[in-house]
Amino acid sequence: MTQTRTRGTGGLGGRHRSRSLLIAAAVVAALATTSVLSAFHTRLEPIDPQGPDAASEVVGPEIVGIRTFTPPAGLRVAADLEYGTREDGTLLTLDVCLPPAVGLGLDLPAVVSVHGGSWARGDKANADWRNVCLWLASEGFVAASVNYRLVPDAVFPAQLEDVQLAVEWLRDPEQVERFDLDPARIGVFGGSAGGNLAALVGADGEGSLDEGSRVAAVVDLSGPVVLDGIAEGEEWLRGIVGAYLACDPDTLDTTGCPAAAPASPGTLADASDPPVFIGHAEQEIIPLVQSLGYAESLRAAGVPVELAVVPGGEHSIGILDAGLRERVAAFLHAQLG
Repeated sequence: MTQTRTRGTGGLGGRHRSRSLLIAAAVVAALATTSVLSAFHTRLEPIDPQGPDAASEVVGPEIVGIRTFTPPAGLRVAADLEYGTREDGTLLTLDVCLPPAVGLGLDLPAVVSVHGGSWARGDKANADWRNVCLWLASEGFVAASVNYRLVPDAVFPAQLEDVQLAVEWLRDPEQVERFDLDPARIGVFGGSAGGNLAALVGADGEGSLDEGSRVAAVVDLSGPVVLDGIAEGEEWLRGIVGAYLACDPDTLDTTGCPAAAPASPGTLADASDPPVFIGHAEQEIIPLVQSLGYAESLRAAGVPVELAVVPGGEHSIGILDAGLRERVAAFLHAQLG
């Protein structure tokens, strides 16, 4: 399996420091227009697994975002497929949502879908993420919605390695034949914590985008993606990131948390990486400055990026309404064919 890229501490730190000047203007602008509402931290509490929004980032009964999508007839789901087993015995599973074209002998593009949940909860098959999977299938993609190891039982880079393994599983000749896949046309889509993982899959490694765990397109919605640059006053975000990285939350922007930079996809970006679509709401739980800084890091590295900032305070797939779905689908079709 493709391993997380490692570089000398001086080199990685030097690249990150040099890019900090390039993103300063975007950061200042975002801080001037965006505030973190303390009441939002209640959304990070455990979600009732029996509720209609079980383990989803979209909290409450409102019909927003992906909930405005109604799956058409003709889609199929192959559920709970094993894509790997870890050394500790953890069984990794995914669901594959199939467009009607599967079985016609075509070479179809694929998208790996990565749920959110603060890296500590969530599930591939909760109602909202199942709808994401079906929406991608309705667009003609073979969509694989993945489960991955969660905090506190596993910490970074375990989650990244699991998603990378799912990409490699799709490229296995058995799955290529089984699902009529084109192994050269695989993208990744993630929201919230899943957005961080999707972005890391895109940034990790170098060279060809059609081998190993490399992907040809990345979609990140509301991802916490600048983990070594979380502002003071955002203790709740520092807390969940600290748990993910197994670091003291107070050390995230210092040398006391060596995992913070490698878990921030902008620090790994280079010109060989795939195009990225970033979606974010103006006043949501993850500060807009996160996505603005990430976009600037991608541009500085020569990576094509499309940034969509939408009004309101919905988070992750809560912003994935008809308008944004159209934009994301157009991006994926353009990059994956």
